[in-house]
Amino acid sequence: MDGNADTEHDPMGLFGRPLFNDPQARALSRVGVVDIGSNSVRLVVFDGAARSPAYFYNEKLMCALGAGMSNTGRLNPEGRARALLALKRFQALAEGMNLPPLTVVATAAVREAEDGPEFRDDVLRETGLRIWVIGGEEEARLSAQGVMLGWPGSYGLVCDIGGSSMELAEISGGRVGRRISSNLGPLKLRDLKGGQKGRDDHIKAVMAKLADHMGQQRDRLFLVGGSWRAIARIDMYRRNYPLHVLHEYRMDKKAVSQTVKFIKSSDIEQLRLACGISTARMDLVPYAVDVLKRLVQTFKPKDIAISSYGIREGLLYEQMPQELRDRDPLIEACRFAEAKDARLPGFGKKLFRFVMPLFSNADTARVRLIKAACLLHDVSWRAHPDYRAETCFDNATRANLGGLKHSERVFLGLALLHRYKNKREGTRFEELEGLLSPKATLEAEVLGKALRFGSMLWMSDASADGTALEWKPRKKLLRLKLTKDSVPLYGEVAEARFLSLAASLEAQTEVIVQR
Repeated sequence: MDGNADTEHDPMGLFGRPLFNDPQARALSRVGVVDIGSNSVRLVVFDGAARSPAYFYNEKLMCALGAGMSNTGRLNPEGRARALLALKRFQALAEGMNLPPLTVVATAAVREAEDGPEFRDDVLRETGLRIWVIGGEEEARLSAQGVMLGWPGSYGLVCDIGGSSMELAEISGGRVGRRISSNLGPLKLRDLKGGQKGRDDHIKAVMAKLADHMGQQRDRLFLVGGSWRAIARIDMYRRNYPLHVLHEYRMDKKAVSQTVKFIKSSDIEQLRLACGISTARMDLVPYAVDVLKRLVQTFKPKDIAISSYGIREGLLYEQMPQELRDRDPLIEACRFAEAKDARLPGFGKKLFRFVMPLFSNADTARVRLIKAACLLHDVSWRAHPDYRAETCFDNATRANLGGLKHSERVFLGLALLHRYKNKREGTRFEELEGLLSPKATLEAEVLGKALRFGSMLWMSDASADGTALEWKPRKKLLRLKLTKDSVPLYGEVAEARFLSLAASLEAQTEVIVQR
């Protein structure tokens, strides 16, 4: 967030002016990245507001380039052929989308294989794509930058697990600190001799060296990589967790321990089918859980967060000017959505000023969500009126938005649901109700009803100055101040919505017409 704006005179200034139309941001509005990993090859095309990009296109092929390398020293021949075909397809897609040149990176398998240079030459000759082979520490840095794209100002330890390697990096204050790479990838552990005991001894020894290098890390642990996401999906299944969004999903040490035991005691194929995990990915999970168990025991994080953002997002972050990096990804995305889809772009700013007297004691985190709701309050207006409330709720709780905890997703979704509907009974909120405290549920209801009411008064700019809400919580009094010219806007429907808002606050009402 940008703290340099004039927040006293412009409450929206807490987050700075929008940047998505600036030339430097527009240059990043459609960017293609290819990640050639030891297990998968993936193309991602980012689109939209550069600070919080949408995934315009996302395709992955499980090639297992690193399978068997511990024994042969060479890339898996079948995986190499499949990867080349995938890259040919990705290049053709990029040309069809009129993208700038693709950024192509390769990690542990290609950098360690004796035929890695030969593979790179083949790709260049067959596709014209030049592969950037990055070292382990650079891989750690880019993955950490991907986490910072989703969590501005985050701090803690980033752990990125691939097929053949595992990287650690510390982040604090928008900077990447110490970092290190290891051979604790599931593909390499699978080829290790000595069975379970041999793997456990190896993991313990390597983890001790990682701890010596990284030092004490007792803050948040960010988990990046497909194997971690598969384990998180299994944890959701074990807990019967209601919101199936992996990004920002939280676990603790106890949950990790319980899930490790759950996996080891389960039929792997039945578990795979129940959780919707691919066979290729599930084959690596038993090895990854051994690493995760030792990782948590060694570093003792205060909590654990799953990040869907990693090296690909880190490459996008690498291209951002610092001014854009400093922005809040949620607010930038919401501003972009308002500019693109709202009937009256810019109206969210007026609505924010109108509803804020109801939340005078809100902290910065809550004000941020209030602003997001104001910006998004009208972007689903094209939906059928009977489904608008549910559409808003689904968009907020399941959209690809960065910088949102799961409880914040539900808060935002509930506020937008109440923007179009007084009652939440019988809606999909009931499935997620347990993720929000009763106090937060009431705050979201009040916010949504305030948006519902305020949108009726402000559809015209006529004499807007002076029309305001006043909230006296001790007296339980909700006062509406109207200007002479805004009185006609306060019709029967508007009055009903005002009374509904007051009922949620358990307040008496007073309407004053200013002369």
